[in-house]
Amino acid sequence: MLAYIWAEDRAGHIGNEGKLPWNLPADLAYFKKQTMDHPMLMGRKTFDSFPGLLPHRLHLVLTRSAALKKQAETTENLAVFNSVEEMLTWLTKHQAEEVFVIGGASLFELLKDQVDVLYQTKIDAVFAGDVTFPEIDYQKFDLISVTPGQVDERNKYPYEFRVYKRKEN
Repeated sequence: MLAYIWAEDRAGHIGNEGKLPWNLPADLAYFKKQTMDHPMLMGRKTFDSFPGLLPHRLHLVLTRSAALKKQAETTENLAVFNSVEEMLTWLTKHQAEEVFVIGGASLFELLKDQVDVLYQTKIDAVFAGDVTFPEIDYQKFDLISVTPGQVDERNKYPYEFRVYKRKEN
């Protein structure tokens, strides 16, 4: 099962200069809770934005980088796909697992017709951004939960966690 997890502002921004445009610790905690013990699929730029490998998660990276592919041979919790076909073959073999697509925008765009569940953090503010989330046809999904976030000293912007599931055909 393929799931997307991302945060976006009112303008649809998901990134700025290779980083998140906001500081929202509650969203990072939500991301950790949802993705723990699940594979995470990402592009190389998203992978490079991490401080290191996140514990208890298999990092799946789509990239042309031969060096990263070689590194994956000796790194636990890292697998690298050098082609879309290689990635799709892996996903087909693991479709019983919940695999989280975590970015970037081109990977979200590539798999948007195959995603089953959407975990969206919607931030009620607008930030500077140079990457936006691709358009999703929300009519193909049911909104199954909305959980308001707690605004406090560390989480200064209004936000909510939304979960959508693809409608049955």
